[in-house]
Amino acid sequence: MGAHPELEAEQAHVDRAYQRLDQLRFDAQQRLRSVLDQGRGGTHQFREERDVIVRTSLARLDQLDIGEQALCFGRIDRRADVAAVESFHIGRLGVSGDDLEPLVVDWRAPVAEPFYRATGRDPMGLLLRRHLAAQGRRIVGLEDERFGSAAPTGSANGTERPGAGAALDDELEVGGPGALLAALEGARTGHMRDIISTIQREQDEIIRSPLLGVLVVQGGPGTGKTAVALHRAAYLLYTHRFPLERQGVLVIGPNPLFLRYIEHVLPSLGESGVTLSTISGLVHSVQASGEEPSSVALLKGDPRMAKVVARAVRTRQRPLRREARIPFGSGTLRLTPDMSAEVVAAARRRPGTHNARRRFVEQFVVRRLADEYQRSLALHSAGADAGVDAGVDAGVDAGVDAGVDAGAEQAPLIDVAEFSAQVRRRPELVEALDRMWPRLSAEEMLHDLFGAPALLTMAAKGLLTPAEQAMLHRPRRAALHEIPWTSADLALIDEGRVLLGPRRPTARPGAGSDLGEPRTYGHIVVDEAQDLSPMQLRMVARRSLSGSVTVVGDIAQATGPWAPSSWDQVTAHLPAHRPPRMVELTVSYRTPAEVVEVAGRLLEAALPGMLPPTAVRRTGVAPQWVTAGPGQLAATAAATALEVMAQVQPGTTAVLAPSSLVADLTLALDRAGARASDPRRDGLGAPLSLLPVDLANGLEFDAVVVVEPSAVVEESPQGLRSLYVAVTRPTRRLAVVHERSLPPSLHV
Repeated sequence: MGAHPELEAEQAHVDRAYQRLDQLRFDAQQRLRSVLDQGRGGTHQFREERDVIVRTSLARLDQLDIGEQALCFGRIDRRADVAAVESFHIGRLGVSGDDLEPLVVDWRAPVAEPFYRATGRDPMGLLLRRHLAAQGRRIVGLEDERFGSAAPTGSANGTERPGAGAALDDELEVGGPGALLAALEGARTGHMRDIISTIQREQDEIIRSPLLGVLVVQGGPGTGKTAVALHRAAYLLYTHRFPLERQGVLVIGPNPLFLRYIEHVLPSLGESGVTLSTISGLVHSVQASGEEPSSVALLKGDPRMAKVVARAVRTRQRPLRREARIPFGSGTLRLTPDMSAEVVAAARRRPGTHNARRRFVEQFVVRRLADEYQRSLALHSAGADAGVDAGVDAGVDAGVDAGVDAGAEQAPLIDVAEFSAQVRRRPELVEALDRMWPRLSAEEMLHDLFGAPALLTMAAKGLLTPAEQAMLHRPRRAALHEIPWTSADLALIDEGRVLLGPRRPTARPGAGSDLGEPRTYGHIVVDEAQDLSPMQLRMVARRSLSGSVTVVGDIAQATGPWAPSSWDQVTAHLPAHRPPRMVELTVSYRTPAEVVEVAGRLLEAALPGMLPPTAVRRTGVAPQWVTAGPGQLAATAAATALEVMAQVQPGTTAVLAPSSLVADLTLALDRAGARASDPRRDGLGAPLSLLPVDLANGLEFDAVVVVEPSAVVEESPQGLRSLYVAVTRPTRRLAVVHERSLPPSLHV
């Protein structure tokens, strides 16, 4: 943005704000140091108070550490009354002077709303909106938008719009057009950046939506839906600090690469306590390392599997088929099938998880054995020819609290606790209890289920067809750690853990592999939610403390085995405390119009009637179409990648290809002298990256080379939708390299 007559005055104000920020940091450091210097001794109350001061001081220092990012990026002027105008500077965090007058207002504060929402049609009382361009602590340019009679509505006042030939669509009313264009034209760095200085009206309305309930944000490529979701998390933490800081906020992304891409956004907004995870990462102590056909993954994600898992647990709660004989003393105790059936029926009626009820089963059985042992002693004392070899009579009507009958009262009462301690150690009883009501981990249960056709039949009868049951069967492994669990398996393990509970009562949450109830959160953000199966969505729902969830995605970009046709199919499996709300982002800021036009043809073929977002800018560069000669696909793609890289330096370029071509492309790029980075290992900051198409969702690059679109369509579960994702990743340049015929929707 160009020179401005008020540049010096703005610089002076920003200097004051930075001086105050430095002072606040110094004060927080001094307070922390003074507490730490007092040592570790003192009373319990003193230590508690010291720990609170340490935690709050560290949190405050974290909040005040903004690094090289601009503290202040805007200003609004509004009329306070007929004669007076009040000004507020908007920034990354709130800073007040010694007199408590605000030097900078936090971007999330209510007074900052007009900075993002004011338009020419609805100025929200503003006279001026000013964007400040900064390099470190130095203001290098200003851009003004004046409202009312002072200037044409929504106009920029004497400013330059940077960008290498790019232009904004004049028909779209955007706030701070120069600042927005500068941000969009900047080279990608391999990490998502916050957008607090350029948030647009429709984005801000979503960010500031109420906390409670499920909010669905539908947004096409380049609409900023991920950034909006992350800024919403930061806004909610600011607005509802007390509950959410204690309850926690969870952000779920589609894969680890995506999490690395977004990991700096929330810390840059002063929020470092948010948990980031993939959906599989929520299942602790189990790794998804296996692959399976998409048809199998589709079946495992089906909501019917919840009932299958519940039945699989119930089928492990079973009466004995044969009498169990337990040597005790000089005789034998007998546990009959009828007795075991009574115990299992009683245990099933009790609340609680499967493993928690094992203790009830043990107590029930031991008490009944003790009763019968006492009865045998009574008969022996009376001279009856019964002996210690007494069995459990199926006709005895006794429960957990069954006492000793009248005939037994004449014999000395046994010490039930001592009897219990002795009989519980008998391996015959342990074996019988394990047959009746085994302690199980979810991994064991699922391994047994998929490895035994008989168990599958019992659990899935009437729910899955015989053919579907056969799809789930797989050979057993010698040990659990040898099982190549898949992502779809992990959702079933999570379901099983909730039903089974911790294997042992002493298990601590987070300490072992067979966890019970998962940790819950005050708010959950789910990005790329269109690719989650119903079973994975159940994982999200059970982690929501109050039903507060922000769901972000694009139905058109659903590329997984379970691809919904509407958001109703997603929200049906999320908390239903109140009706879900749905909003849509309609403007694409990142993806240029030239690319959106190509993507629109793909979208019409993939989902007829669904419209792409409206692009806010044009780059003036049309997509490049390159036809490779026979056997020259990889070499041609490598040469094209080198050419495109040179056009966007120092930005990032990605080669996106079907998985079957990645190895050949790696060799071709090496031969061309352009070693491509593997983002899964090296991150996304390298000048050139090579990725399979199925990992590209949610990412962005300055330039993208899409290789062999027809193969992408053939190899991906959702075909044209995967290709739609691939072609919409660039912010500046798109090239398509092909040897085979293009899909009809891509014909130029």
